[in-house]
Amino acid sequence: MPDLRQTSFDVASRLSAAGHEALFAGGCVRDQLLGQQPKDYDLATSATPAQVQAIFPRTDAIGAHFGVILVKQDGHHVEVATFRNDGSYKDGRRPESVTFTNAREDARRRDFTINGLFENPSTGEIIDYVGGQEDLEHRLIRAIGEPDKRFQEDALRLLRAIRFAVRTGFEIEPATWAAVKRNAPLLSQIAPERIREEFSRIISSPRRALGLQLLHDSGLADQFFPELRPLEGCEQPPQWHPEGDVFNHTRIALDLLPDDAPLDLCLAVLLHDIGKPPTYEWDEADQRIRFSGHDAVGADMSEVILRRLRYSNETIANVREMVACHMKFMHVQDMRTAKLKRFMARPTFPLELELHRVDCASSNGFTDNYEFLMEKLEEFAREPIIPPPLVTGKDLIALGLKPGPGFKPLLNEIETKQLEGELSTREEALERLRDLVEKKSLS
Repeated sequence: MPDLRQTSFDVASRLSAAGHEALFAGGCVRDQLLGQQPKDYDLATSATPAQVQAIFPRTDAIGAHFGVILVKQDGHHVEVATFRNDGSYKDGRRPESVTFTNAREDARRRDFTINGLFENPSTGEIIDYVGGQEDLEHRLIRAIGEPDKRFQEDALRLLRAIRFAVRTGFEIEPATWAAVKRNAPLLSQIAPERIREEFSRIISSPRRALGLQLLHDSGLADQFFPELRPLEGCEQPPQWHPEGDVFNHTRIALDLLPDDAPLDLCLAVLLHDIGKPPTYEWDEADQRIRFSGHDAVGADMSEVILRRLRYSNETIANVREMVACHMKFMHVQDMRTAKLKRFMARPTFPLELELHRVDCASSNGFTDNYEFLMEKLEEFAREPIIPPPLVTGKDLIALGLKPGPGFKPLLNEIETKQLEGELSTREEALERLRDLVEKKSLS
């Protein structure tokens, strides 16, 4: 079966054979010039949507009003868009109308110069009406035409400017950057779901720390994540945090994550100290700063923030758990074996361990608890951390108890003895269970 690139070439060839101009457009051209493998191939064409559908038997009119048809071929989907001019953008999101036009005019209505390039599939010629090749060479993100107009047409482009800067490592050209800051309040027009998608790409990028800094400096974060700004200037005890305020600590911690860190972990690292500003207090007796309960406060704040951005319930639950538990790592060496095993058996523990690593590495540099847990992981790997129970509620019923809330503490006590290594067989567990039930009946 042809790969996506070959299928896209075939689609372009069939359009050309029918007498239409067909060019690779946008991101696929940019990525190839950067030496990267494109994830998809979009085509821009002089053919109208009706003409595209007449050529290809399997299509979806995903945006026919805007000239966009999805061609299905060889198990792949290729987006084919008619060259167009956009009408007015009354909602700051999409044009009220479009007019079909030519390649030059189509390039001029796009967002950034590096995304306004075309390639002739048959010759490999790069067609550049907007100076995109020069900006690629000089590593610049530049709005096409008037930056204010581009951002006022679609305010999501404000976040896209940050995302492309993070993805490429390019600098945002000064006039474009000034326009981003001027137009930041326009982001309030954009649906939370669209903001979330761009934000997730930024915060899970290998350059996520740069993304956080740009979101902060531009004022864009203030529009959807106002809790971020109070981190700046929120001082911490220097003996534990020589790196400075909470914002700097958070930025460094994000930078220390591996490039492929999953989104839930990136969000948890971003939010793990979000509760510090509202819990800041000066302890006069000890002459030091304290943030009592910032983990619990931060967990509540994390849920509010993530729900605002319409994250999934699973992501919200995972991040909340990680933020709520991140301070417990300082006590792991004092935990009884049963408590430690339960702590380590939670689904989010592997991500929390990485959060703990970067939390310490971005502040005091202590590694003793991390090393202790790594040793315990190796030690506990010989068998399940939480083994199958030796007794169940059925055994309590067999001993004459009626099902109820009293079952849980009895079974938990047996499980604790099992985890501590005091019970290893079902017979031992049943004997201990009978003793507990007898004591319960006498009390």
